[in-house]
Amino acid sequence: MARMFFILSLTIFFAPSALAVNPLEILEDSNLEARARAISKEIRCVVCQNQSIDDSDATLARDLRILVRERLTAGDSNTQVVDYLVSRYGDFILLKPPFKVGTFVLWLGPFALFALAFLVGIIFFRRQKAALNRPRVALALNREERERLDKLLKD
Repeated sequence: MARMFFILSLTIFFAPSALAVNPLEILEDSNLEARARAISKEIRCVVCQNQSIDDSDATLARDLRILVRERLTAGDSNTQVVDYLVSRYGDFILLKPPFKVGTFVLWLGPFALFALAFLVGIIFFRRQKAALNRPRVALALNREERERLDKLLKD
């Protein structure tokens, strides 16, 4: 029973990526198909954003896979195909964008956010520690407040 559940869960987990490339899209030339798959693994699905077009079953990803195969069949090199896609969609379409002025936020943004969170954490904990170390001043109750408190405690 456990084995069947394991196999079923693996099937469900890997099913979307297994069905992403339609058999009708596959090129007859195995070398061109291997190149197309290699390029497709480097190109981001604009719809899914966290998947390559090779793994995505979105309609736009399918169109991009077909475009890659058409360009390769026309005689373009891998670099020319990637450059063509970047010229149409920008560096965002690359799963690993180049480090340059336009993409430095993509590369340095996570580090800047981590540093900012670290600084905020340090400031927060220092303030907490300072608040705990401050001497407490007990406020004296006046006679009315004392009588009211005593009455509440008795009830």
